[in-house]
Amino acid sequence: MLKNAPRAKAPDPLWTGVAVIAAITLYRVVMLGFSSAELFVDESQYWQWGQELDWGYYSKPPLIGWVLRAFNELSGSDSTFWVRLPGVLFQATTALILIGAAREVTDRRAATMVGVAYVTLPVVAVGALLISTDSILLPFFAGALWLYLTLARSPSAPRALALGLCLGLGMLAKYAAIYFVIGAGIGAALLPPARIAWRDAALAALAFLLVIAPNLVWNLQNDLTTLSHTADNVDWVRRPGVHLNPQGAVEFLLAQFMVMGPVLFGAYLLIAARSLARPDWQPRWLVWMSAPTLVLVTGQALLSKAYANWAVTAVAAALLLVVPVLWHRARMWLWAGLALNLAATAFLPFAATQATNWTRASDGRLLMRRYVGQQAMSARILEEARKQGVSAVVSGNRHLLADLFHAAKGSGIHIYAVPMPEHPPHFYAQKHPYPADRRGSFLFATLGDTPPCPGAPPVATWKPGPGIFAPNTLSLFLRDTTCWPAAD
Repeated sequence: MLKNAPRAKAPDPLWTGVAVIAAITLYRVVMLGFSSAELFVDESQYWQWGQELDWGYYSKPPLIGWVLRAFNELSGSDSTFWVRLPGVLFQATTALILIGAAREVTDRRAATMVGVAYVTLPVVAVGALLISTDSILLPFFAGALWLYLTLARSPSAPRALALGLCLGLGMLAKYAAIYFVIGAGIGAALLPPARIAWRDAALAALAFLLVIAPNLVWNLQNDLTTLSHTADNVDWVRRPGVHLNPQGAVEFLLAQFMVMGPVLFGAYLLIAARSLARPDWQPRWLVWMSAPTLVLVTGQALLSKAYANWAVTAVAAALLLVVPVLWHRARMWLWAGLALNLAATAFLPFAATQATNWTRASDGRLLMRRYVGQQAMSARILEEARKQGVSAVVSGNRHLLADLFHAAKGSGIHIYAVPMPEHPPHFYAQKHPYPADRRGSFLFATLGDTPPCPGAPPVATWKPGPGIFAPNTLSLFLRDTTCWPAAD
C-alpha cells in the first residue's frame, strides 16, 4: 500500500442536493399527471389572463398570466396538467437558488440542506399541486436575497441591475415582493455591514422601477384596479373604528407551523430571538428579512384577516437562518423536521389523485370538494346552450364564469358576465360584460332560482353532484338583451 497516497476529492454536496430536488420534482410531475383535482376558480382565472396578455389584471399583477401563456404555447395544451406544471418547476427553481444564496452565509453542506429543506416544506408541497402567484414570486424573491448578499460582500453594477430585475419581476408576480424592500431597508438601517454601495442601490432601484413601470401605468389607466383590490383585501382600512380579531392573529401564527413544518418554524422562533444578540451581521440581517413580514401580516390578521400564505416570502430568509444552525448544532432536530415535511411532500400529491374518491365519514362529502365538479357543470351548461341554439352564456357567478371560459375555448360559444354599471366585482365583469350592442338570445346560468329579469321559467334545472357546487341548484334561463336596458 502506497504511503502518502492522495485522498480522493470529496464530491460536491451540491449534486446530492440537486438529485434530491430533482427526484422530488419528478415525483410531483408524475403524480400531477394522475391528479383528479380540477382547476379552482383562481387557477382558471389565471389561465384566462394568459389568453389576454396585458400589463395588469383585476386582482393581481400580470406575470402569472404571461407564464401560463408561455406554457400554453410550448405545450399546445390547455389541460389542467400544463396549467399547474409551472408551479412544480418554479418551486424546484427556488430550491436551487436558495442553495446558492445559502453559500453566502454558511458552508456547502449546510447550504445544500437549505435547498432540500425548502423543497420539502408543506407550503411548497401545496404550491406544487396548484398554480398560484406565490410559486411565481418565490424564485425572484430568493434570487434577490442571493444577489443582495453578494452585493453586501462586494459592489457590482451588473449584480445590482440583476437585483432590481429580480425585485421588479417579483412585483409583477405578486405585490408581496415589497416585503423585501421593507426588510432590506430595516436591515440596512440597523446593520452597517448589510448596506450595499449607494451606486448599487441606485442601479437596483432604477432597474426595479423600469420593470414595474408598465404595470403602474396600467393601473393608472384602469382606475388603480389591482391596487384597489389589494387594499380591499386589507378590509380594515374601510371600516370605521378599531375591530380587533385576536383569534385571527393566533390562528395565523399557528398556521405558520404548517407552512414551514412544526419543527422548522419552532426552531425559527428560538433561533431568530437568539440571533439578534449575535456579533456577526448576516444572521441578524436574515431575521430582519423574515420577522417583519410575519409581524406585519400578524397585525393584519389582528385587525381583520390574513391567510397562512400571506407571509410566505418570509420562509426564504427563515431557512437561510435556521437550517445552518440546526445542521451544525442540532442535526437530529433537522432530520426530524425534514422527515415530517417529507411525509407531507409524499402524501399530498397522492391525495390529489383521490379528489373524487375520499369523503368525510360524518356526512359523505368529498374532502377535496372545492376541486371537483366544475368541469361537469361547465360541460352540461355548454351542452344546454347548443341544445337551445344560442351562442352565448351569461352568469353573474365568478366560479361558474371561471371554468366556463376555460371549457368554452374553441367551442364557438361566447361567455359573458352580467354587466355592472358601478365598480365591477371581479375580472369577468370588468373585461367581459355582456355587450350592449349584442342582439339575440343567451343562456343565463345561476346557482339558484332567481332569473336575471322577468320571463319564462328555467329551461333546465338540476342539482350538481358532490363537489364545489353542491348542494346548490343550477338554473338555466333563456333570455335576451332586454334584461339590461341600461346597458344600451
